Amino acid sequence: MMKKDTTLKCDFIGGAVNHRLLYGGGRGQDLPKAVGMKAGKTPHIIDATAGLGRDAFLLASLGSQVSLIERSDVMHALLQDGLNAARNAGGLHAEIASRMTLIHGDAIDLLPSMNPEVVLVDPMHPPRQKSALVKADLRAIRDIVGTDKDQLILIQTALATASKRVVLKWPAKADSLTGLKPYSHQIIGKSVRFDVFMT
Repeated sequence: MMKKDTTLKCDFIGGAVNHRLLYGGGRGQDLPKAVGMKAGKTPHIIDATAGLGRDAFLLASLGSQVSLIERSDVMHALLQDGLNAARNAGGLHAEIASRMTLIHGDAIDLLPSMNPEVVLVDPMHPPRQKSALVKADLRAIRDIVGTDKDQLILIQTALATASKRVVLKWPAKADSLTGLKPYSHQIIGKSVRFDVFMT
């Protein structure tokens, strides 16, 4: 029987996720702007590297239908638990969770048959020089999923299949991936940036 990592929890109801839901700033936040939530547009989004689902939950809270792809058995199980809890909680959290569809598989294999509009890619980021800056949950995720050595292939697959745009979430000061075409524009925050590729 598969053992879950007890140090990690996918929580859409409390903590930082709920705080961001209540006070985050809606469509004015960097991520909604990066995926094209403007002028009343609410695109269908595929989160190709779902992780703990926090970005997907934010986008779903703003009205988007979001398909979450996760290939790690452990992370998929954590996500499923979190979504089940949100649905069982009822109210706003259940409504948001109803717009989230969890898919177990590898986005490189799945994207070509999904005809995506917008693809969000948040691969494992390169290690920072100061390891203390990396949050405990991110270290735990890295221990589970590894380093995403095929991240360039994933982004290129997304670029070949997305009809509108691909958004790459990346550390604000990190170099761009070697071999990746130039982005159309960037939205840069304090710690992360979004490289936006219009397709």
